Amino acid sequence: MSDTHYILTLSCADRHGIVARVTGFLAEHGGFIVESTQFGDASTRQFFMRVQFRAASERDVLCQQFQSSVAEQFAMVWEIVDASVRPRVLILVSKQLHCINDLLYRARTDRLKIDIPAVISNHNDARGIVEWSGIPYHHFPTTPDNKPEVEQQIRAVIEAERIDLVVLARYMQILSPAFCEELRGRAINIHHSFLPSFKGAKPYHQAHARGVKLIGATAHFVTDDLDEGPIIDQEVQRVDHSYTPGALAEVGQDIEALVLARAVQYVTEQRVLLNAHKTVVFK
Repeated sequence: MSDTHYILTLSCADRHGIVARVTGFLAEHGGFIVESTQFGDASTRQFFMRVQFRAASERDVLCQQFQSSVAEQFAMVWEIVDASVRPRVLILVSKQLHCINDLLYRARTDRLKIDIPAVISNHNDARGIVEWSGIPYHHFPTTPDNKPEVEQQIRAVIEAERIDLVVLARYMQILSPAFCEELRGRAINIHHSFLPSFKGAKPYHQAHARGVKLIGATAHFVTDDLDEGPIIDQEVQRVDHSYTPGALAEVGQDIEALVLARAVQYVTEQRVLLNAHKTVVFK
């Protein structure tokens, strides 16, 4: 039987002996460690670890034995995934196409090792580039009166397509608190880093009027606290007085696409662990 590549992620209260016990377990079960990173957060007294390893054992057997011999002892929150299985990603988008176009390209060229079985939008602007990529396009027009029904339609797609991660690629609809809780830890959003300073319409015009010198973007997990979820990745770029609102928007869109793609990569490679209201990202 050939070896399978696995990724083990875990978090627990920090204490002596965790690394030794985990690596000892892998050695006992024929595991060959390819990559290992860990972090102890002194402020929360929590320990985080990600281990990529090869082993001939089946995943179910490893999980059962790890739970009984290691995880229970340390009260771990943990997961072992098969690294060869490509995560299934659902993209939600509205009218702005820079982020989804970038994600589609990266997936098509295998720079992002993901499958995109469906795209959902409340508009038809993205239909052409999505269907050109051979991906089913779901158009769910949304109004204040039918938002619960639209969310139920999105839930149906998530279930039918066995979605692992939901990506809001400039999806300009606010998800309900209940839906946000259902998607906790498996939905990513992107926004310009002007928030909360420049909320509302035309943030780049507001930034231009205030003479900003830095613009950027933030990718974070979706929560019911709008644009306040645990941060996964950020990027900034310096600008000056010569930039028009349009030029600021162009720079901002490039940064948004880059930051969102990095966040998707980190999450789908099991490199992001939740740490209360923040994250640990093993790059």
